[in-house]
Amino acid sequence: MKRATRLAVLVTAAGCLGAIGGLRAQAPGGQPAPVFHGGTELVLVNVVARDKKGQFVRDLKREDFVVLEDGKPQAIQRSEYEQLARNPRPVPEGSLPAQSADPSPGSGPPSEGPPPPKPALSPAEARARFDGRRLIVLFFDVTSMQPEEATRALDSARHYVDGKLTPSDLVSVVTLSTTWKVALDFTDDRERIDHTLDQLNPNGGFGFEEGSTGDADGTPDNGAAFTADETEINVMNTDRRLEALRTLADALGGTDQKKSIVYFSGGMSQTGLENRVQIRAVIDHAVRANVAIYAADTRGLQAVVPGGEAQTASVRGNAAFTGASMQSQFSSLAGSQDTLVTLSEDTGGRAFLDGNDLGKVFDRVIEDTSSYYILGYSSTNAARDGKYRRITVKTTRPGVTLEYRSGYYAPRDFKHSTHDDREQQLMDALQTDLPPTDLHVFVSPAYFRLADTRFYVPLSVVVPGSDVPFTHATSEDRATLDILGLVLDEARRPVGRIRDTVKLKIEGTTEVRRKTIQYQTSLELPPGSYRVKVAVRENEDGAMGAFESAFTVPDVRKAPLKMSAVVVGTQMQAGVKGDNPLVQDGSALVPNATGVVSQAQHLYVDYEVYEPAQAGAPGAIRLLTSLVFFRNGVRVYETPVTEATTVTEPSRKAAVFRFDLPASTLRPGRYMCQVNVIDDVAGTFAFPRLALYVAK
Repeated sequence: MKRATRLAVLVTAAGCLGAIGGLRAQAPGGQPAPVFHGGTELVLVNVVARDKKGQFVRDLKREDFVVLEDGKPQAIQRSEYEQLARNPRPVPEGSLPAQSADPSPGSGPPSEGPPPPKPALSPAEARARFDGRRLIVLFFDVTSMQPEEATRALDSARHYVDGKLTPSDLVSVVTLSTTWKVALDFTDDRERIDHTLDQLNPNGGFGFEEGSTGDADGTPDNGAAFTADETEINVMNTDRRLEALRTLADALGGTDQKKSIVYFSGGMSQTGLENRVQIRAVIDHAVRANVAIYAADTRGLQAVVPGGEAQTASVRGNAAFTGASMQSQFSSLAGSQDTLVTLSEDTGGRAFLDGNDLGKVFDRVIEDTSSYYILGYSSTNAARDGKYRRITVKTTRPGVTLEYRSGYYAPRDFKHSTHDDREQQLMDALQTDLPPTDLHVFVSPAYFRLADTRFYVPLSVVVPGSDVPFTHATSEDRATLDILGLVLDEARRPVGRIRDTVKLKIEGTTEVRRKTIQYQTSLELPPGSYRVKVAVRENEDGAMGAFESAFTVPDVRKAPLKMSAVVVGTQMQAGVKGDNPLVQDGSALVPNATGVVSQAQHLYVDYEVYEPAQAGAPGAIRLLTSLVFFRNGVRVYETPVTEATTVTEPSRKAAVFRFDLPASTLRPGRYMCQVNVIDDVAGTFAFPRLALYVAK
């Protein structure tokens, strides 16, 4: 296939610094993360020892344990027994960063400024003052809960505080709504905890998500409900909940004692755009910080009923009569719980699902943290390959069973690596379960039909400019990015490959740090389900990042109204030739993958309609289309209706639409843009939607 042209453009506002390259198609069958330095770091393992009656064993010594890593014996350098103190010391505040911050990376919607942070405790102070304490963080993820679910979570927390809180328990309260906030630092003051929980009013404007809307068969038809899901507007489409958990785990890493996060959530649905790399990064950071996540599904015991629940609108099409709707509901429920189970089990905690008694999560936390050993060792494996290492702990004491975490991910190093080593690092980043996350990476696909079973798929790879260090050896600031990616089909066969080195030369990088660097490429695919995996490395410090996501190229032949994806952009590249569907009159639209637009920019919206119905005369059609912008569920702006009476691209049987409107038409804030498309001859229609954020 033809290789796309290459370009480097710096947009004057919240756009992107773009580099466009090519992708070789193949036939089937073919926030910065912490850097852990070696030498003195210890791998910590929590071990609970029980006898045959299930009672805690409290008199084991260092020599009673044997630790194996990948089957090889390790020298135990630390062995400590942790038990709750009867008369614990008072603990001052300052263990958690008392701040309110948006956990999403990159530039994005502004949040209120954080209050002055309290000084964090040093590791020695934290170790001494938390000795003999049970550390519990109550994390209320209100972005995923309905008001009645939040009420259930708050009631269970109050029951624990009023009936099970001991003098040795230290409780902190964290919330995630529009911002990540430490509502209460660690304290054993029952009245302060109760007061903080009372302030978390489920009906007090926490920003609960409303029911989603859809237009596909078997999805709810919610009519005029146009409430935007804030997670869709996240700049890099990184799930803010996962980033908040990762940030919290890092904040808790100052003390060696086991920390328990009781994560109250209404489920964490996987939309196909989530970054699975980030899930594994959360687990890795939690393991390194000795944090266990106990997820509690606040939806309780759920019944899947035909047609959906009472608050759900009726489904579309014939799905209610074929069983497809029920299957979709079961799949959605299971998908929303899978991530909770993964986060819990892989960090040494437990997930509590399908139950109305949320108090059981506290019973488990109390059981797991009442009596345990902390074993520490320096791994004999000096390789910094990022691979998973399995831990086995045994005891020489007969009749004793041990409970412990199964392993951890090794760190990864870049210095002094050869060219071959660096190529292997990129490949390893695609193959390992836990790729590096020093760079925040996001990949956004789209699709346009070229023929019945052939689609043009543009891929945008985005990195925040603030993540990339530029050298200043000359009058120009320079940086180099290596990009490696694979596109796999449903059988996990490679159907596309990216390998490119992007060299950036900029005069002054101040503006670049406020923007994103975007690499644009494309390939041709038939309809189907695919998975894209991309690794990016900057070659100054060797920081790497990866993104993994699923996407679908639909078979539009089965759709009542055949449409392409809707692509939004803020810049045009002149002088581009070829059969690229994003090229019109010699100018190519550069997709805006982040959905963030400055008021100083133009907003371009591109999409196509295929094989519209004929209106009698040969080639005559009648398509009506417009854009509608909603803010907080209220219609605030609508473009005039555009009418198409002829097919624009006869070779592809496509009517092509491009809207160009100044972003200054919209006030700064979050919007849901709905694209109205009506085939007036066939009586068919489609209303795809996408989230946008307009910045000043």
